[in-house]
Amino acid sequence: MLQKLFMNKVWTVFTLFTISLALYGIDFSIYGNLREISASFLGNLAFLPIYIIVVTLLFERVLRERERKSVMRKLNMVIGVFFSEFGNHLLKELSVHVVESEELKQRLHMNGSWKKQDFDEALDYLRQNNQKISIDSDALPSLKQFMTGKRSFLLSLLENQNLLEHENFTDLLWAAFHITEELEARKSFDRIPPSDKEHINGDIRRVFGHLIREWILYMQHLKEDYPYLFSLAVRLNPMIDSPDPVVYSEHS
Repeated sequence: MLQKLFMNKVWTVFTLFTISLALYGIDFSIYGNLREISASFLGNLAFLPIYIIVVTLLFERVLRERERKSVMRKLNMVIGVFFSEFGNHLLKELSVHVVESEELKQRLHMNGSWKKQDFDEALDYLRQNNQKISIDSDALPSLKQFMTGKRSFLLSLLENQNLLEHENFTDLLWAAFHITEELEARKSFDRIPPSDKEHINGDIRRVFGHLIREWILYMQHLKEDYPYLFSLAVRLNPMIDSPDPVVYSEHS
């Protein structure tokens, strides 16, 4: 196999060299000016290093961009699995405990007509408004059960080398893993002191902040690259009270 590839390269070089000699021969037979041909050859030869530099840089840039897009495509596939298996459920469960959550839900009530500007406005809203979480002790056991049940799933994502290149999503995973450990470390949430409750709420608020931002970015990715998946994701939007996958007629 390697020998065949090497021979193909040899034949390619030989063919190109032969074509070049033939073209110079035609030039000489028509004009008969060897000095002009020599000057033209030396001029082209002098420009060759610059040509190689330019082509190499452009080619390297194209390859790097293709590699980046390939990596991002794989990352978005993993992120899609994350939200399907874990993120959407957690987002819906935590959004219930957001203080004054109605405005947040209204701003994130997506539809099929959303454009880049709508996603940018949603992200700007999150940056300008730190969402407050106030979760009661009664809700912590069910959250603990869900989070600890997904512990192995989170660990498998943390072992994914490609995800380590996505710094923001990695921060989300670490924040989720941390609150899982915090909840798992407590056998009971009865009569926990206010200071501990505030500590847990702070950890949950950190998770929610990372989670909601990555969810918007993932939804934007679906809108741009996979509209049919975006359509289903909009119908199953975890930020609305009653998500429904059924497509209803506009006239019904």
